[in-house]
Amino acid sequence: MSMIPEVKCRRCGATFSSMRSRCPNCGTRRVAQSGRAPSTTPGTVKGTASYERAETNTKWQMIFGLILVVAVILAVIVMVSTSLDGSDSSNKSTAMTPPVVTDYVPIIEAAPTASPTPTPTVESIKIFFYTDEKTSDFTMHVGDTVDLTAQVLPLTIQGVKVEWTSENTDYLTVTSTGDLSCTVECVGNISGGVKLTASCLGVEKTLTVYCVE
Repeated sequence: MSMIPEVKCRRCGATFSSMRSRCPNCGTRRVAQSGRAPSTTPGTVKGTASYERAETNTKWQMIFGLILVVAVILAVIVMVSTSLDGSDSSNKSTAMTPPVVTDYVPIIEAAPTASPTPTPTVESIKIFFYTDEKTSDFTMHVGDTVDLTAQVLPLTIQGVKVEWTSENTDYLTVTSTGDLSCTVECVGNISGGVKLTASCLGVEKTLTVYCVE
């Protein structure tokens, strides 16, 4: 084996001894190969500022790349969801559209007529001074006042009002104090008495009040 290395012609491809300066086949001049090792750049040497900057740039590039990938994925998801929602909405609106009826005539029913409230029938009226029933007459002194209460029969009748009247208000005044009650005052002396009447729905009860000194 020869100790002298051989080189290859860059033109014809023939190999020859490195001791020759030209190719013996085509005469092309041999190009001397450089024996120097390629120098390293500062960015590839650990511990240098250039290397740290290169590492930082690489990290940021990876982060930006990941962010970009995530943004693209989210955009695709949003677009797909929007298209699906739009198709569902269109399908629902199409399915829920009622058919158009052109020959339908609405039927309007008349409102029911309310039945009139029946008028209660009063049978009789009783007049009481506290618990003492006054059936025909009673006596008062001039200047006195008496509270009277009427009872409308039958007792099942509710919500009625009794009207009180005096035959002569110059001697006997009457003031209604409620639906069934009144206050009577004797203001003057008169012989023969004054009639006091309680009436309700066409039924009356009359008492004679004697006013004395």
